[in-house]
Amino acid sequence: MKEKIVYFDNAATTKLHKEVIEEMLPYYEEHYGNPSSVYDFGNKVRNSIDEARDKIANLLGVNSREIYFTSGATEANNWAVYGSVRRLKEKGNHIITTQIEHHAVLHPFENLAKEGFEVTYVPVDEDGLVDLKYLKESIKDNTIFISVMAVNNEIGTIQPIKEIVDYAKSKNRDIIVHTDGVQLVGKQKVDIKELGVDLLSLSAHKIHGPKGVGALYIRKGLIIDNLLHGGGQERKKRPGTENVAGIIGLAKALEITLTNFDEKEKQILELREYLIDEVLKRVPHVRLNGSRNKRIPGNANFSFRFIEGESMLLALDMYGICTSSGSACTSGSLDPSHVLLAIGLPHEIAHGSLRVSLSQYSTKEEIDYLLAKLPGIIENLRIMSPLYEDFIKNKEV
Repeated sequence: MKEKIVYFDNAATTKLHKEVIEEMLPYYEEHYGNPSSVYDFGNKVRNSIDEARDKIANLLGVNSREIYFTSGATEANNWAVYGSVRRLKEKGNHIITTQIEHHAVLHPFENLAKEGFEVTYVPVDEDGLVDLKYLKESIKDNTIFISVMAVNNEIGTIQPIKEIVDYAKSKNRDIIVHTDGVQLVGKQKVDIKELGVDLLSLSAHKIHGPKGVGALYIRKGLIIDNLLHGGGQERKKRPGTENVAGIIGLAKALEITLTNFDEKEKQILELREYLIDEVLKRVPHVRLNGSRNKRIPGNANFSFRFIEGESMLLALDMYGICTSSGSACTSGSLDPSHVLLAIGLPHEIAHGSLRVSLSQYSTKEEIDYLLAKLPGIIENLRIMSPLYEDFIKNKEV
Protein backbone atom coordinates (compact mmCIF):
# COMPACT_ATOMS: atom_id res chain seq x y z
CA MET A 1 0.00 0.00 0.00
CA LYS A 2 1.43 3.38 -1.03
CA GLU A 3 1.97 5.78 1.86
CA LYS A 4 1.16 8.85 -0.22
CA ILE A 5 1.43 10.29 -3.72
CA VAL A 6 4.39 12.60 -4.25
CA TYR A 7 4.46 14.15 -7.71
CA PHE A 8 7.85 15.00 -9.21
CA ASP A 9 7.08 14.75 -12.94
CA ASN A 10 6.08 18.32 -13.73
CA ALA A 11 8.12 18.38 -16.95
CA ALA A 12 5.69 15.77 -18.26
CA THR A 13 2.49 17.44 -17.08
CA THR A 14 1.29 19.57 -14.20
CA LYS A 15 -1.58 19.78 -11.75
CA LEU A 16 -4.27 22.25 -12.80
CA HIS A 17 -4.60 25.38 -10.71
CA LYS A 18 -8.01 25.40 -9.01
CA GLU A 19 -8.58 28.88 -10.43
CA VAL A 20 -8.01 27.51 -13.93
CA ILE A 21 -10.68 24.86 -13.43
CA GLU A 22 -13.10 27.49 -12.12
CA GLU A 23 -12.38 29.71 -15.11
CA MET A 24 -12.99 26.85 -17.55
CA LEU A 25 -16.18 25.37 -16.07
CA PRO A 26 -18.65 27.96 -17.42
CA TYR A 27 -17.52 27.09 -20.97
CA TYR A 28 -18.67 23.52 -20.45
CA GLU A 29 -21.88 24.29 -18.58
CA GLU A 30 -23.20 27.68 -19.70
CA HIS A 31 -21.22 29.22 -22.57
CA TYR A 32 -21.08 26.15 -24.78
CA GLY A 33 -21.99 27.83 -28.08
CA ASN A 34 -19.89 27.43 -31.21
CA PRO A 35 -17.71 30.56 -31.52
CA SER A 36 -18.13 30.52 -35.31
CA SER A 37 -21.92 30.90 -35.06
CA VAL A 38 -23.55 34.18 -36.11
CA TYR A 39 -26.00 34.38 -33.21
CA ASP A 40 -25.23 36.20 -29.98
CA PHE A 41 -24.86 32.99 -27.91
CA GLY A 42 -21.90 32.02 -30.08
CA ASN A 43 -20.54 35.56 -30.41
CA LYS A 44 -20.12 35.82 -26.65
CA VAL A 45 -17.91 32.75 -26.75
CA ARG A 46 -15.94 34.28 -29.63
CA ASN A 47 -15.38 37.39 -27.51
CA SER A 48 -14.04 35.21 -24.67
CA ILE A 49 -11.52 33.61 -27.04
CA ASP A 50 -10.42 37.06 -28.22
CA GLU A 51 -9.98 38.20 -24.62
CA ALA A 52 -7.90 35.09 -23.83
CA ARG A 53 -5.74 35.70 -26.91
CA ASP A 54 -5.19 39.33 -25.85
CA LYS A 55 -4.19 38.24 -22.35
CA ILE A 56 -1.68 35.66 -23.60
CA ALA A 57 -0.20 38.10 -26.11
CA ASN A 58 0.22 40.82 -23.48
CA LEU A 59 1.92 38.41 -21.07
CA LEU A 60 4.36 37.31 -23.79
CA GLY A 61 5.04 40.78 -25.20
CA VAL A 62 3.50 40.26 -28.65
CA ASN A 63 0.48 41.30 -30.71
CA SER A 64 -2.68 39.23 -30.24
CA ARG A 65 -2.86 38.60 -33.98
CA GLU A 66 0.44 36.73 -33.71
CA ILE A 67 -1.03 34.03 -31.44
CA TYR A 68 -2.69 30.98 -33.03
CA PHE A 69 -4.28 28.27 -30.89
CA THR A 70 -3.50 24.60 -31.51
CA SER A 71 -4.23 21.23 -29.91
CA GLY A 72 -0.87 21.39 -28.13
CA ALA A 73 2.83 21.84 -28.66
CA THR A 74 3.25 18.77 -30.88
CA GLU A 75 0.89 20.29 -33.43
CA ALA A 76 2.50 23.71 -33.00
CA ASN A 77 5.99 22.28 -33.57
CA ASN A 78 4.88 20.27 -36.60
CA TRP A 79 3.12 23.31 -38.05
CA ALA A 80 6.14 25.55 -37.50
CA VAL A 81 8.53 23.09 -39.15
CA TYR A 82 6.46 21.81 -42.07
CA GLY A 83 4.68 25.11 -42.69
CA SER A 84 7.94 27.04 -42.95
CA VAL A 85 10.18 24.58 -44.75
CA ARG A 86 7.75 23.49 -47.43
CA ARG A 87 6.81 27.09 -48.19
CA LEU A 88 10.46 28.07 -48.64
CA LYS A 89 11.61 25.05 -50.64
CA GLU A 90 12.12 27.16 -53.77
CA LYS A 91 14.59 29.39 -51.87
CA GLY A 92 16.75 26.63 -50.42
CA ASN A 93 16.79 23.12 -49.06
CA HIS A 94 19.08 23.29 -46.02
CA ILE A 95 17.57 23.16 -42.53
CA ILE A 96 19.20 23.08 -39.10
CA THR A 97 18.21 21.68 -35.70
CA THR A 98 19.99 20.10 -32.73
CA GLN A 99 20.61 16.56 -31.58
CA ILE A 100 18.57 17.06 -28.39
CA GLU A 101 15.25 18.36 -29.71
CA HIS A 102 11.93 16.90 -28.66
CA HIS A 103 10.70 14.24 -31.08
CA ALA A 104 7.91 16.61 -32.15
CA VAL A 105 10.69 18.49 -33.95
CA LEU A 106 13.13 15.67 -34.72
CA HIS A 107 10.60 13.46 -36.48
CA PRO A 108 9.39 16.21 -38.86
CA PHE A 109 13.05 16.91 -39.69
CA GLU A 110 13.59 13.22 -40.41
CA ASN A 111 10.56 13.21 -42.72
CA LEU A 112 11.78 16.33 -44.50
CA ALA A 113 15.15 14.65 -45.06
CA LYS A 114 13.26 11.89 -46.88
CA GLU A 115 11.67 14.59 -49.05
CA GLY A 116 15.13 15.72 -50.15
CA PHE A 117 15.96 18.47 -47.67
CA GLU A 118 19.51 18.62 -46.33
CA VAL A 119 19.48 18.46 -42.52
CA THR A 120 22.23 19.51 -40.12
CA TYR A 121 21.98 18.23 -36.54
CA VAL A 122 24.03 20.50 -34.29
CA PRO A 123 25.81 18.67 -31.42
CA VAL A 124 25.85 19.77 -27.79
CA ASP A 125 28.56 19.75 -25.15
CA GLU A 126 28.63 17.60 -22.01
CA ASP A 127 26.32 20.09 -20.26
CA GLY A 128 23.75 19.89 -23.05
CA LEU A 129 24.51 23.35 -24.41
CA VAL A 130 24.43 23.85 -28.18
CA ASP A 131 27.79 24.07 -29.93
CA LEU A 132 27.39 27.65 -31.16
CA LYS A 133 30.54 27.56 -33.28
CA TYR A 134 29.28 24.45 -35.09
CA LEU A 135 25.83 25.99 -35.58
CA LYS A 136 27.22 29.25 -36.95
CA GLU A 137 29.56 27.46 -39.34
CA SER A 138 26.64 25.29 -40.52
CA ILE A 139 24.66 28.22 -41.92
CA LYS A 140 24.97 28.32 -45.71
CA ASP A 141 23.57 30.31 -48.60
CA ASN A 142 20.75 27.78 -49.02
CA THR A 143 19.82 27.62 -45.31
CA ILE A 144 16.15 28.47 -44.88
CA PHE A 145 15.11 27.28 -41.41
CA ILE A 146 16.59 26.76 -37.93
CA SER A 147 14.83 25.16 -34.95
CA VAL A 148 16.49 25.12 -31.52
CA MET A 149 14.54 24.38 -28.36
CA ALA A 150 14.75 27.10 -25.73
CA VAL A 151 14.96 24.69 -22.79
CA ASN A 152 15.58 20.95 -23.00
CA ASN A 153 12.71 18.90 -21.63
CA GLU A 154 14.94 16.20 -20.13
CA ILE A 155 17.97 17.95 -18.64
CA GLY A 156 16.59 21.48 -18.35
CA THR A 157 19.46 23.30 -20.07
CA ILE A 158 18.72 26.82 -21.34
CA GLN A 159 19.93 27.55 -24.86
CA PRO A 160 21.19 30.97 -26.09
CA ILE A 161 18.26 31.53 -28.45
CA LYS A 162 18.70 35.28 -28.87
CA GLU A 163 22.36 34.85 -29.85
CA ILE A 164 21.37 32.19 -32.38
CA VAL A 165 18.66 34.42 -33.84
CA ASP A 166 20.94 37.46 -34.05
CA TYR A 167 23.68 35.54 -35.83
CA ALA A 168 21.32 33.79 -38.24
CA LYS A 169 19.64 37.04 -39.19
CA SER A 170 23.02 38.72 -39.67
CA LYS A 171 23.86 36.05 -42.25
CA ASN A 172 20.48 36.09 -43.98
CA ARG A 173 17.41 38.02 -42.84
CA ASP A 174 15.17 35.50 -44.60
CA ILE A 175 16.21 32.53 -42.46
CA ILE A 176 13.25 31.56 -40.26
CA VAL A 177 14.12 30.72 -36.66
CA HIS A 178 11.76 28.64 -34.54
CA THR A 179 12.04 27.65 -30.91
CA ASP A 180 10.17 24.98 -29.02
CA GLY A 181 9.28 27.07 -25.99
CA VAL A 182 7.31 24.44 -24.10
CA GLN A 183 9.74 24.24 -21.17
CA LEU A 184 10.54 27.96 -21.34
CA VAL A 185 7.15 29.66 -21.13
CA GLY A 186 6.08 29.80 -17.50
CA LYS A 187 9.49 28.58 -16.28
CA GLN A 188 11.37 31.76 -17.22
CA LYS A 189 10.28 35.31 -17.93
CA VAL A 190 9.69 35.56 -21.66
CA ASP A 191 9.44 38.52 -23.99
CA ILE A 192 9.15 36.95 -27.41
CA LYS A 193 9.94 40.17 -29.26
CA GLU A 194 13.16 40.54 -27.29
CA LEU A 195 14.00 36.90 -27.97
CA GLY A 196 13.69 37.69 -31.67
CA VAL A 197 12.36 34.35 -32.93
CA ASP A 198 9.95 34.11 -35.85
CA LEU A 199 8.03 31.19 -34.35
CA LEU A 200 7.54 29.87 -30.81
CA SER A 201 5.52 26.86 -29.64
CA LEU A 202 3.94 26.55 -26.20
CA SER A 203 1.67 24.22 -24.26
CA ALA A 204 -0.89 24.73 -21.48
CA HIS A 205 -0.45 21.53 -19.51
CA LYS A 206 3.18 22.30 -18.66
CA ILE A 207 2.12 25.42 -16.71
CA HIS A 208 -0.79 24.10 -14.64
CA GLY A 209 -3.25 24.47 -17.48
CA PRO A 210 -5.37 21.87 -19.31
CA LYS A 211 -4.13 19.17 -21.65
CA GLY A 212 -5.00 19.32 -25.33
CA VAL A 213 -4.37 23.00 -25.99
CA GLY A 214 -1.33 25.05 -26.97
CA ALA A 215 -0.36 27.90 -29.23
CA LEU A 216 2.03 28.91 -31.96
CA TYR A 217 3.41 32.43 -32.09
CA ILE A 218 3.90 33.50 -35.71
CA ARG A 219 5.70 36.81 -36.18
CA LYS A 220 3.61 39.45 -37.92
CA GLY A 221 4.35 39.49 -41.63
CA LEU A 222 5.58 35.89 -41.71
CA ILE A 223 3.49 33.55 -43.84
CA ILE A 224 3.76 29.80 -43.39
CA ASP A 225 1.73 27.05 -45.02
CA ASN A 226 -1.20 25.54 -43.15
CA LEU A 227 -0.67 22.17 -41.54
CA LEU A 228 -4.39 21.37 -41.41
CA HIS A 229 -7.13 22.13 -43.92
CA GLY A 230 -10.82 22.62 -43.29
CA GLY A 231 -12.76 25.56 -41.90
CA GLY A 232 -11.80 29.18 -41.50
CA GLN A 233 -10.97 29.27 -37.80
CA GLU A 234 -7.90 31.05 -36.46
CA ARG A 235 -8.00 33.57 -39.30
CA LYS A 236 -8.03 30.71 -41.82
CA LYS A 237 -4.68 29.40 -40.59
CA ARG A 238 -5.71 26.59 -38.22
CA PRO A 239 -9.10 25.01 -39.01
CA GLY A 240 -11.26 23.16 -36.50
CA THR A 241 -13.73 24.26 -33.86
CA GLU A 242 -11.76 25.88 -31.08
CA ASN A 243 -11.17 24.17 -27.75
CA VAL A 244 -12.84 27.07 -26.00
CA ALA A 245 -12.52 25.91 -22.38
CA GLY A 246 -8.91 24.90 -23.05
CA ILE A 247 -8.05 28.30 -24.50
CA ILE A 248 -9.62 30.04 -21.50
CA GLY A 249 -7.64 27.71 -19.24
CA LEU A 250 -4.37 28.38 -21.06
CA ALA A 251 -4.77 32.14 -20.63
CA LYS A 252 -5.63 31.84 -16.94
CA ALA A 253 -2.78 29.38 -16.27
CA LEU A 254 -0.24 31.69 -17.89
CA GLU A 255 -1.58 34.66 -15.92
CA ILE A 256 -1.34 32.79 -12.61
CA THR A 257 2.08 31.35 -13.39
CA LEU A 258 3.56 34.78 -14.13
CA THR A 259 1.99 36.42 -11.07
CA ASN A 260 4.59 36.80 -8.28
CA PHE A 261 6.94 34.94 -10.61
CA ASP A 262 10.20 35.92 -8.90
CA GLU A 263 9.00 34.60 -5.56
CA LYS A 264 7.90 31.27 -7.06
CA GLU A 265 11.13 30.92 -9.03
CA LYS A 266 13.23 31.52 -5.90
CA GLN A 267 11.23 28.91 -3.97
CA ILE A 268 11.60 26.26 -6.67
CA LEU A 269 15.30 27.02 -7.18
CA GLU A 270 16.05 26.60 -3.47
CA LEU A 271 14.28 23.24 -3.44
CA ARG A 272 16.15 22.07 -6.54
CA GLU A 273 19.55 23.04 -5.14
CA TYR A 274 18.75 21.23 -1.90
CA LEU A 275 17.69 18.14 -3.86
CA ILE A 276 20.79 18.11 -6.05
CA ASP A 277 23.18 18.66 -3.13
CA GLU A 278 21.60 15.90 -1.06
CA VAL A 279 21.43 13.31 -3.85
CA LEU A 280 25.08 13.90 -4.77
CA LYS A 281 26.00 13.63 -1.10
CA ARG A 282 23.94 10.57 -0.17
CA VAL A 283 24.27 8.35 -3.24
CA PRO A 284 27.66 7.19 -4.62
CA HIS A 285 28.40 6.81 -8.33
CA VAL A 286 25.88 9.42 -9.47
CA ARG A 287 26.21 12.39 -11.82
CA LEU A 288 24.05 15.42 -12.50
CA ASN A 289 23.11 15.64 -16.17
CA GLY A 290 23.09 19.07 -17.74
CA SER A 291 24.53 22.40 -16.69
CA ARG A 292 24.25 23.13 -12.96
CA ASN A 293 23.63 26.81 -13.56
CA LYS A 294 22.22 27.22 -17.08
CA ARG A 295 19.09 25.22 -16.37
CA ILE A 296 15.53 26.05 -15.41
CA PRO A 297 14.87 26.03 -11.66
CA GLY A 298 12.54 23.04 -11.58
CA ASN A 299 14.74 20.45 -13.31
CA ALA A 300 17.16 17.93 -11.81
CA ASN A 301 18.34 14.99 -13.92
CA PHE A 302 20.65 12.32 -12.51
CA SER A 303 22.35 9.21 -13.84
CA PHE A 304 23.02 6.38 -11.38
CA ARG A 305 25.65 3.89 -12.49
CA PHE A 306 25.05 0.14 -12.53
CA ILE A 307 21.24 0.23 -12.53
CA GLU A 308 18.40 0.39 -15.04
CA GLY A 309 16.09 3.41 -14.97
CA GLU A 310 12.77 1.62 -15.31
CA SER A 311 13.45 -0.55 -12.27
CA MET A 312 14.23 2.59 -10.29
CA LEU A 313 11.00 4.27 -11.39
CA LEU A 314 8.93 1.23 -10.46
CA ALA A 315 10.61 1.00 -7.06
CA LEU A 316 9.91 4.68 -6.39
CA ASP A 317 6.34 4.19 -7.52
CA MET A 318 5.89 1.56 -4.82
CA TYR A 319 6.25 4.46 -2.38
CA GLY A 320 3.94 6.72 -4.42
CA ILE A 321 6.80 8.81 -5.83
CA CYS A 322 6.17 9.88 -9.43
CA THR A 323 9.30 10.62 -11.48
CA SER A 324 10.55 9.80 -14.97
CA SER A 325 13.69 8.72 -16.77
CA GLY A 326 13.19 11.15 -19.63
CA SER A 327 10.43 12.49 -21.82
CA ALA A 328 6.96 11.12 -21.09
CA CYS A 329 6.40 10.98 -24.85
CA THR A 330 9.00 8.22 -25.18
CA SER A 331 8.49 6.41 -21.86
CA GLY A 332 7.35 3.28 -23.71
CA SER A 333 10.72 2.98 -25.43
CA LEU A 334 13.48 0.71 -24.14
CA ASP A 335 16.14 2.82 -25.85
CA PRO A 336 18.24 5.18 -23.72
CA SER A 337 17.50 8.88 -23.97
CA HIS A 338 18.83 10.46 -27.18
CA VAL A 339 19.55 13.57 -25.11
CA LEU A 340 21.80 11.74 -22.67
CA LEU A 341 23.60 9.97 -25.51
CA ALA A 342 24.11 13.36 -27.20
CA ILE A 343 25.87 14.76 -24.10
CA GLY A 344 28.28 11.83 -24.25
CA LEU A 345 26.94 9.31 -21.77
CA PRO A 346 27.52 5.64 -22.65
CA HIS A 347 24.39 3.50 -23.03
CA GLU A 348 24.78 1.70 -19.70
CA ILE A 349 24.89 4.99 -17.75
CA ALA A 350 22.21 6.72 -19.84
CA HIS A 351 19.87 3.83 -19.01
CA GLY A 352 20.09 4.68 -15.30
CA SER A 353 18.69 8.19 -15.50
CA LEU A 354 16.15 9.86 -13.22
CA ARG A 355 14.41 13.17 -13.96
CA VAL A 356 12.91 14.96 -10.98
CA SER A 357 10.92 18.02 -12.05
CA LEU A 358 9.47 20.40 -9.49
CA SER A 359 6.66 22.96 -9.48
CA GLN A 360 5.37 25.66 -7.17
CA TYR A 361 3.39 22.93 -5.39
CA SER A 362 6.53 20.93 -4.50
CA THR A 363 7.66 21.03 -0.87
CA LYS A 364 10.81 20.32 1.13
CA GLU A 365 8.90 17.61 3.00
CA GLU A 366 8.25 15.83 -0.30
CA ILE A 367 11.92 16.08 -1.27
CA ASP A 368 12.93 14.70 2.12
CA TYR A 369 10.54 11.80 1.53
CA LEU A 370 12.24 11.09 -1.82
CA LEU A 371 15.68 11.39 -0.21
CA ALA A 372 14.65 8.93 2.50
CA LYS A 373 13.68 6.28 -0.06
CA LEU A 374 16.07 6.80 -2.98
CA PRO A 375 19.44 5.70 -1.51
CA GLY A 376 18.03 2.38 -0.32
CA ILE A 377 16.37 1.74 -3.67
CA ILE A 378 19.63 2.41 -5.51
CA GLU A 379 21.58 0.18 -3.12
CA ASN A 380 19.11 -2.71 -3.51
CA LEU A 381 19.12 -2.46 -7.29
CA ARG A 382 22.90 -2.41 -7.39
CA ILE A 383 23.09 -5.55 -5.27
CA MET A 384 21.24 -7.32 -8.09
CA SER A 385 23.36 -5.74 -10.84
CA PRO A 386 26.09 -7.82 -12.55
CA LEU A 387 27.71 -4.54 -13.62
CA TYR A 388 28.02 -3.42 -10.02
CA GLU A 389 29.33 -6.82 -8.96
CA ASP A 390 32.06 -6.61 -11.61
CA PHE A 391 32.86 -3.06 -10.52
CA ILE A 392 33.32 -4.12 -6.88
CA LYS A 393 35.46 -7.13 -7.83
CA ASN A 394 37.74 -5.01 -10.04
CA LYS A 395 37.99 -2.43 -7.28
CA GLU A 396 39.11 -5.04 -4.78
CA VAL A 397 41.77 -6.48 -7.09
